[in-house]
Order: sequence, then structure tokens, then C-alpha cells
Amino acid sequence: MSSDNNAKSVAVKVSLVGMVANIALTTFKFIAGFIANSSAMVSDAVHSASDVFGGLIVIIGVRFSNKESDSDHPYGHERFECVAALILSAALFLTGGAIGFGALEKIFTGAYKELEIKGQLALIAAITSIVVKEAMFWYTRINAKRIDSSVLMAEAWHHRSDALSSVGALIGICGAQFGLPILEPIASIVICLFIFKVAFDIFKDAIDRMVDHSCDKESEERIRQCAMSVSGVLSVDLLRTRVFGNKIYVDIEISADSTLPLAQAHGISDEVHDTIEREFPQVKHIMVHVNPMENNK
Repeated sequence: MSSDNNAKSVAVKVSLVGMVANIALTTFKFIAGFIANSSAMVSDAVHSASDVFGGLIVIIGVRFSNKESDSDHPYGHERFECVAALILSAALFLTGGAIGFGALEKIFTGAYKELEIKGQLALIAAITSIVVKEAMFWYTRINAKRIDSSVLMAEAWHHRSDALSSVGALIGICGAQFGLPILEPIASIVICLFIFKVAFDIFKDAIDRMVDHSCDKESEERIRQCAMSVSGVLSVDLLRTRVFGNKIYVDIEISADSTLPLAQAHGISDEVHDTIEREFPQVKHIMVHVNPMENNK
């Protein structure tokens, strides 16, 4: 199986696992919030429901981004991952906004004063959600780093934002049970702010990947050292990188002995190309240019 197909299968599997967990949690939290009369838990359930939508976006984005190059898209479709990540960030902004608006409305109208949390079901639901969503965050994050997927990493933080949402709901529910009902809408506002922060980070990362942002300096230095390790390379004169979705494009100029035959200089160029692609699986395309240099050794 090719690395791209393997990445696709990993992303789809992780997303499906997350969707099943989110459907179960959403159902449980809606029921618990309704029975216990907890608006914080109902808000938390809405957030979990948005994660089901997020899983679908991940699967669609990964499927499109792994399509082969064609005449209309000669550089491939990797940026569909960025589009999917932008949609996820927009969904998070809307979710956070709805939760925050509802909480502010309760505070300013005084509706929170009539809040009464019944029983322990809402507490159990909040604690269960924190444990499950934190586990899903680490599971998704580990796999996102493994296949270098921006949209899967966005989905991981979507899970983390839901865990934070449940922490806020837990605080609000406890406050309401101990005679401080205003803590519940305040907790919802804190949840809203957490969600906004995650949405902004996902948005910024996706934009960076869409505007041909260079890869990090450490990776560029490793690519430079990799090229210098090839026999016959006297120096690296120029190195440019650009992130294209979850892939990297490299333009590199090297110097070789000016007295070498053309075929030998071309062979050095091919060796640099093949060595970098072998050592850096995320590199999709390399353009190598050879400059002549007087070698006095």
C-alpha cells in the first residue's frame, strides 16, 4: 500500500471511530441534560453533535486530497485538506458563538436564577464526556502527527475543545447544585472562549498551508544537510520550500565541480533528488538545479 493510501485509510478509520463515539456521547448528554434540566449539558451535547459533522468533513477532505493529479490539477489535490480544515474552523466558530449567545442571554434576562439541576445524571454525563473526549484527542492527535494531516489535527483539537466544554459544564452543574446557578451560564461563556481559540488556531494553520508558507527552519536545515551528504555536492546555493496541503515542494540549487562531464553532474542531481525524497516522505516534488563551481581541491 502506498504512503498516500495508508494515510487516507488511517484518517478515515480515526474519523469513523470518533464519529461513533460522538454519536453515543451526543445522545447520552442530550438525555442527561433534558432529564437533569441542565442547559450547560445540552450546550455540551450540541458541541458533541458538531463533532459528528467534523468527522464527515475529515473523511470527505481526505478522500479528495488523496486523488491522483489530473490535467486540471497537475500539482494534485492536497489543498482540499486545508479547505476541510477551514470548514471545521467555521463550524467551531458558529458552535462557540451559539453557546456564548445563549449564555449571555440567560445572564442578562436573569433566567439562570430559576435553574435547578436534578439528580446526578448530568454530573455523570459531564465526567464521562471529559474522559472519552480526552482519550479521543490523544488518539486522533497521535495519528494526525503520524500521517502529517492538518485536517485530522484540526479534528483532534475539536475533540479537545469538547473535553474543555465538558469541564466547563461540570463546573456549572456543580455550582447550580450548590446554590450558585449563575456559574452555569458563566461556564458556557468560558466554553465559548475555548472553542473560539481552537477555531482560530485551526483557521491560521489552514491559511498558512494554502498560501505557500515555507516549512519550518529545522526541516529546511535537515533537507540542506541531506543534500550536502551526497558525494559530489560542494555547496547548497539556494533552498526554497513551500507547504502544499500536507505535502512539501522543494526547489534547491547545488554546486558541483565545473570540470565534471554533463552526465556525471546530472547523476549528482538525480542522487540529491532521490536521497531527499527517500529521507523525507512528506516531500512530493523536488526541482534540483546544478551550478558549476571551480574545485581547487
